[in-house]
Amino acid sequence: MLSKKINGERLWDSLMEMAKIGATDKGGVCRLALTDLDREARDLFVRWCKEAGCSIRVDKMGNIFARRKGKDDSLPPVVMGSHIDSQPTGGKFDGIYGVLAGLEVIRSLNDHNIETLAPIEATAWTNEEGSRFPPAMVASGVFAGVFDLDYGLSRADLDGKTMGEELERIGYAGSEEVGQREFKAFFEAHIEQGPILEDEEKTIGVVTDAQGQRWYEVKLTGQESHAGPTPMLSRRDALVGAAKIIDQVNRIGLDHLPSACATVGLMQVFPNSRNVIPGEVFFTIDFRHPNAETLSAMDHELREVCQKIAKDLGLTMEFEQIWYSPPVPFNKSCVDSVRKAAQNSGYSHRDIISGAGHDACYISRVAPTAMVFVPCEDGISHNEAENADPSDIAAGCDVLFQAVVEQANTP
Repeated sequence: MLSKKINGERLWDSLMEMAKIGATDKGGVCRLALTDLDREARDLFVRWCKEAGCSIRVDKMGNIFARRKGKDDSLPPVVMGSHIDSQPTGGKFDGIYGVLAGLEVIRSLNDHNIETLAPIEATAWTNEEGSRFPPAMVASGVFAGVFDLDYGLSRADLDGKTMGEELERIGYAGSEEVGQREFKAFFEAHIEQGPILEDEEKTIGVVTDAQGQRWYEVKLTGQESHAGPTPMLSRRDALVGAAKIIDQVNRIGLDHLPSACATVGLMQVFPNSRNVIPGEVFFTIDFRHPNAETLSAMDHELREVCQKIAKDLGLTMEFEQIWYSPPVPFNKSCVDSVRKAAQNSGYSHRDIISGAGHDACYISRVAPTAMVFVPCEDGISHNEAENADPSDIAAGCDVLFQAVVEQANTP
């Protein structure tokens, strides 16, 4: 058992310093991928890593790798990390906790003069959220071979700016080929983003699996006309169609409890005028479930109800599944390292399934992978009110520290 601890106060201070970049009035952050604020946060992370003695590499998707040498530097590294980008109304911990926990592990190894057999790396993955450049987890997906490089660089935001263009603009279009580096193992520390750990008064979530996800984009087209003279029975109202579909999305989620989640999170209405019947509506749908067969059944039902509603209302429909991430079982050896670290440290813990997607989900396809969860206040995330207790933040990093060292010292 490793008796050394990380410096929880330093980790917390780093999180609070980073939270100043993109800080919002309500206490959260808005640090969208590949904006100037993202660049500023990346620059700070890179500076801190260099000060900790790390060498820095950046690949063509802008993924950052900060390396601490091992006794045998020819061995594949044990890697820790998450993402720097946030939701438009995001919190101070989602993603960045995993990045800075990785840095804190390296800093603590330096403090205690611990030399690991294999190298250790802290990484920051580009555009995990997918809120500016859908879909989510694009850059870790390219790394894992789920997407090709051209697909990743060509993802565009609502203004038509591509990831490739924005990486060049902010100076993080690296030269290293994506996915060419081998990992011995990968660990991602993260807030739970749900209420289970807090409700059960557990400090550590040992993540065994992650839910599968399907993302859709739907565009309904009817006919704009005047809100006054147009009789109700002759209308082709695209927004009414969207409302009916949204109701069915919610119903499908409720029909597949307790594990299903179904969400419409983005909508654009055209022409968006109070006295014009909407002629076009674009919206997104997010389905999640830990069982692939159930997720497929939800998908089948969604397609049927969307087609029926569009036909009944005389609307044309464009329907596309833009992203599918299957359910993920994490690596048993890495999961065992997390569980053992929690037990050895005396932290209360439980096995848990991740309801959210994470870069770890894609990295698990190319490297043994596990995750460490810590509670967040009231289970709230993707919200400026997102909060976590400093002692839980430190505990999660302690567990990460022990699990990483064990894997790095195992031949």
